[in-house]
Amino acid sequence: MGWLASPFVRLLPYGPDALLVEVGTLDEVGAVRAGVQAAALPEVVELVPAARTVLVAVRPGAGLDGVRGVLSDVDLAAVPDRGGRSVTLPVRYDGPDLSLVAETAGCSVQDVVSLHSSATYTVAFNGFAPGFGYLTGLPPELQQPRLERPRERVPAGAVGIAGEFTGAYPRPSPGGWRLVGTTDAELFDPRREPPALLQPGDEVRIEVVS
Repeated sequence: MGWLASPFVRLLPYGPDALLVEVGTLDEVGAVRAGVQAAALPEVVELVPAARTVLVAVRPGAGLDGVRGVLSDVDLAAVPDRGGRSVTLPVRYDGPDLSLVAETAGCSVQDVVSLHSSATYTVAFNGFAPGFGYLTGLPPELQQPRLERPRERVPAGAVGIAGEFTGAYPRPSPGGWRLVGTTDAELFDPRREPPALLQPGDEVRIEVVS
């Protein structure tokens, strides 16, 4: 176990061939992810960012010294070069919670559509379900809690907001996010490489469709 350049960061062993990096903020997650990606260590086989952690896994038996060296040089205060692609997500603003979001935000439905669709988002990490990307960049005016009572079934393609995130459900599932729209984008296809349309570090813009 060791400490990096921030008192909020710990390195935790995750079996013999991986390290779990704990950080304090999403920005620090991005800095760690970008730093490890930029180093392009040949032994790294998996890099998994989450809300406050980054899992770095290496080839069995390769050792973790190279990863530790890269992590010791990561500047957590630096704005990371996202290094991702630019993705456009078509969205119809027909969600059942659109009026609730507007009421909670103290604005009109059209204001919600304008604010949500004009923001530039970054995929912070994937989770919950294959292909579900947690997107940061949601305007502060729209940041709201989850529903008090989650839905038993949210349809595939539903676009929602929860806290500081926005995202789209890749397949039908239970869910408690406030739904503002729908996308027809294929968010997860196991036959595609990579299967998930949205990858950590990608920049996402929304195209309003009717």
